[in-house]
Amino acid sequence: MHNRIEWAKHAPEAYKAMVGLEQALVKSGLESSLLELVRLRASQINGCAYCVNLHANDARKAGETEARLQTLSVWRETAYFTPRERAALAWVESLTRLPERGAPQDDYEALQGYFEPAEVANLTLAIATINAWNRFGVGFAMVPA
Repeated sequence: MHNRIEWAKHAPEAYKAMVGLEQALVKSGLESSLLELVRLRASQINGCAYCVNLHANDARKAGETEARLQTLSVWRETAYFTPRERAALAWVESLTRLPERGAPQDDYEALQGYFEPAEVANLTLAIATINAWNRFGVGFAMVPA
């Protein structure tokens, strides 16, 4: 796979806007470990090699275990994830696969027991943001360094 344009150089305001979304997420109150799981799972679904590599490494640096990283793509089949994480991961999969699944009411309702309304909004922002990053990564054929 070959790199295409270096999009951030050619669209610095777009890059700056994306970084602004990330800064909002840092201030959102959502735990960084959950944000990394969200980013990694969406990136797996979207096939963004650059982002999968980046967020797996970031998760490791934040203390994530290899067992959880290795089974994230099959999280429903393991006991490694908390109920809060499971609700978030189901929401990630729904919103990342919108054409296939829509946003099922049961996935939305599962969030209610574990997330406050502001957290649901910020979790949704995290999912939207990583999906946008993935479009840049896949669209411009970014590869891990």
